[in-house]
Amino acid sequence: MKKHMSGRPSRDDVPAKRKDGFLDQGVLEKPEARASRIVRSGPERRPSAAPEPKSAIGEKRERIQRRRAFGRAIGRKLAIGFSVLIAAVSIYVLARTLAALDLDALRRAIAATGGDQIAAAAALTALSFLALTGYDALALRQLRARVAYLTTALASFTSYSVSFVLGFPLITAGTVRYWIYSQVGVSASKVASVTLIAGVTFWFGMIFVLAAGLTFRAESISAVNQFSPTINLLIGLSLFAGLLAYLAWASMRRRKVRLHGFRLQLPGFGVTLGQIALGVVDQCAAAGVLFVLLPAHSALDFPTFATTYVFACILGVASNAPGGIGVFEATMLKAVPGVAQEQMLASLLMFRAVYYIAPFILALALLGAHEATRRWKGLREAMERADAQGDEADDGAEAST
Repeated sequence: MKKHMSGRPSRDDVPAKRKDGFLDQGVLEKPEARASRIVRSGPERRPSAAPEPKSAIGEKRERIQRRRAFGRAIGRKLAIGFSVLIAAVSIYVLARTLAALDLDALRRAIAATGGDQIAAAAALTALSFLALTGYDALALRQLRARVAYLTTALASFTSYSVSFVLGFPLITAGTVRYWIYSQVGVSASKVASVTLIAGVTFWFGMIFVLAAGLTFRAESISAVNQFSPTINLLIGLSLFAGLLAYLAWASMRRRKVRLHGFRLQLPGFGVTLGQIALGVVDQCAAAGVLFVLLPAHSALDFPTFATTYVFACILGVASNAPGGIGVFEATMLKAVPGVAQEQMLASLLMFRAVYYIAPFILALALLGAHEATRRWKGLREAMERADAQGDEADDGAEAST
């Protein structure tokens, strides 16, 4: 082995070490042997890169997603079938009921509705829509969006009045809300969230009224739904347990869910209690509108009637008919005992006029007035800017002269 003048071995003579501590055998070979080995072996052929197999976790995730998509598709088809079934049965029942009606008795029943009944129904309608404005106020508070109450009341009243008549609340109510709230800086995502949170509040009220009626009026409702009082009591207690479980679940920590593609943070304990209270006021006031329009000799007390009303509303919502029309009427015609069919239908027609048609007309008028005011305000601001620019131009001309 050759050495440098210092007596140490040269760097070329020291075998190279790999990172794993073993000697690199290629360094120990002589150059001639290495060259001959390369010539004999020829160029090294690399195998073609095969696609990497999918991991087990990825395949499992895809299977889960496919099953969920299949389950959602089946769920949508079942929901559509259920809605069509409810609508078909209700139309059949309503058609048979209307075919047996005495039109003269119907006209007399409508004419017999007193002015005091209509005034009481109008007052309860106002109370119901006042509670509905609280739906939007709570939702905006949950989203930390500051909006003046007059704007909130206008958006809530008009959106509900339009969606009650036209149906499809996520589209109709959401469109009206966005048109009004966007003018004060509320984003489209927050408007969609307001619509969804308000819908949850609506369902809280219905579930609580239904639970209270089934629990505390189990025997009276047995005459309506033909269930035994024990079954009604168990259903009511189950609904109460569900509400309490939701309150406990939502109060432990912040909860987020995804509804219709939107990720929402659920309200906490205090806001949820407010939602339930507003929902109960709204549902009871709406049921009171129809209750005061009934003949004085109605056999049902108000709690039992309110429970029947809420059940009819749930069937109307499940049918996806605008305002539950047809389904709601067929359910009330068959569920309320002690009232002649002509008198019940007269009360239902008056209820539609007071609670649906009158607010709808008022909402259209308010929307038109709001748009006219907004355009007039914009025109006036444009005129003021033009006058200001004209005055500045005149001042500049005078200064130049």
